[in-house]
Amino acid sequence: MKRLKKKKQNAGVGVNGNGSVTREPHCGRKQKLAEIHQALISDPVDIETLRRAAASKGGLLTDELRRKVWPKLLNINVYDLPHKPGRDVRESHKDYNQVVLDVRRSMKRFPKGMPATEKAILQEQLIDIILEVLKCSPQLHYYQGYHDVAVTLLLVVGERMAIAMLDTLSNHHLRDFMDPTMDSTKHILNYLMPILEQVDTELHEFMIRAEVGTIFALSWLITWYGHVLSDFKHTMRLYDFFLASHPLMPIYLAATIVLYREKEVKTTECDMAMVHHLLSRIPQDLPYELLIGQAQDLFDQYPPSLLAKRAALQSRKSLSINTFQAFQLSTLHQRPDSVLQRLTKAQGSTTSRHASRHSGLEAALPRDRGQLCGKGNTIVKMAVWGLSATLGAAVFAVAQTAMDWGPEVLLQLF
Repeated sequence: MKRLKKKKQNAGVGVNGNGSVTREPHCGRKQKLAEIHQALISDPVDIETLRRAAASKGGLLTDELRRKVWPKLLNINVYDLPHKPGRDVRESHKDYNQVVLDVRRSMKRFPKGMPATEKAILQEQLIDIILEVLKCSPQLHYYQGYHDVAVTLLLVVGERMAIAMLDTLSNHHLRDFMDPTMDSTKHILNYLMPILEQVDTELHEFMIRAEVGTIFALSWLITWYGHVLSDFKHTMRLYDFFLASHPLMPIYLAATIVLYREKEVKTTECDMAMVHHLLSRIPQDLPYELLIGQAQDLFDQYPPSLLAKRAALQSRKSLSINTFQAFQLSTLHQRPDSVLQRLTKAQGSTTSRHASRHSGLEAALPRDRGQLCGKGNTIVKMAVWGLSATLGAAVFAVAQTAMDWGPEVLLQLF
């Protein structure tokens, strides 16, 4: 097994222009809180410090900080959020029935002990959030597992912010999963085996002989692990990391999980069903901070540009990857919330005077919803479900049959 290049144990992380994370000394909790606060009030916002904080040990520490930092990582103005969806969002939507079914089955994603009435309210909000984003961007295609991303955002940042964040993620980080075909998701999954081959050729060869493919990691990838983790604190920690990182980081984390379980895999019978059964069930006690650091090490040593030179990854282009650098650059010139609030109040005052002179009709229209619905309409949306090119014939047959029954069966299988 080729070992990762070791870096100092007291290293923290920062994110540079290509999505790679650079190492810096760890700081204590109080110092980290102070650095995040200073980054948020800087003008422009110090986005690199926020990315570094989100990716480094402990992530963003509290939900209160996440509500402040997550929007900055996605270039969202907290004073220009979309309105809460109206009842019309559910009218004649082609995905309504499927979304409702998925949301109704998502009870385990809500905190234990939450009153049933509160869960019911949140589920209704979750349905509206998903349908609102899909309605405003008809190029996006719903996939099962999308609701796992949406519910994580809802529980942390609330309904209106969740709509804005989900819209941005759907047009960037998750875009390769939102195509009417499975081709783009298959393309992303195809990065997994080359990473394993670079690090541990023996493990890679074992998995090739077993014909296990990469379908075991499908639900990890498309839900950002929300579907498979039982402890919500681990889910939030991974979202900190992914929001601050390259869109392919979830597949690098998948590689670190497989490598971490190397001995288990190699001592399992070299059989597709047995290896798939082992890998598809993530242990709930994984050392996530260690794995996050190792995922970043893998990204640094074997970046997507290196892996893409392989023949299997040359045939298709990922919009999530291709647009990432421009998206990152767009986040670098944000004003702090105090300035945005002052500008919003000034704009509101001007709008009110204008409305009083013009009967108020046009001024009363919700600008932010129109802006949300207009985002990304000229961009082709990529990727829904993916099957690995390395799948054995038996797994492909099972998966294909599941797709014939209904997409929900596939997610339940894996």
